[in-house]
Amino acid sequence: MIVVDSSVWIDYFSGLDTTQADRLDNTLGIKPVAIGDLILTEVLQGFRHDKDYKTARKVFEDVTIFDMLGKQMAIKSAENFRTLRKKGITVRKTADVIIATFCIDQKLPLLFSDKDFKPFVKHLGLVEA
Repeated sequence: MIVVDSSVWIDYFSGLDTTQADRLDNTLGIKPVAIGDLILTEVLQGFRHDKDYKTARKVFEDVTIFDMLGKQMAIKSAENFRTLRKKGITVRKTADVIIATFCIDQKLPLLFSDKDFKPFVKHLGLVEA
């Protein structure tokens, strides 16, 4: 199973030809794909047209959706943010810290195109799908 970040879903639904969007397209229906509740929110809030929103909702019916945050994950996320900050790295979005921390904790690879995840791969053991 792989977790797919909103950065890839947005490219996928926009029809952009990226390596990650192609990988997602080739994975859907073949291998298990997951997202987190935060990713679901990020993706769905971006649709301007009801038709596109409904299409995305339909796609997500066949995807595992994890609840990514609770007390323990919030603490781990803060610790990971602080660890990177001590190395001079500031992650721009809290949601990315939570997503990366969840994937590290659950030992799930993450498919992403957002560069903010790279420090988690390099310094904290996030597996890039």
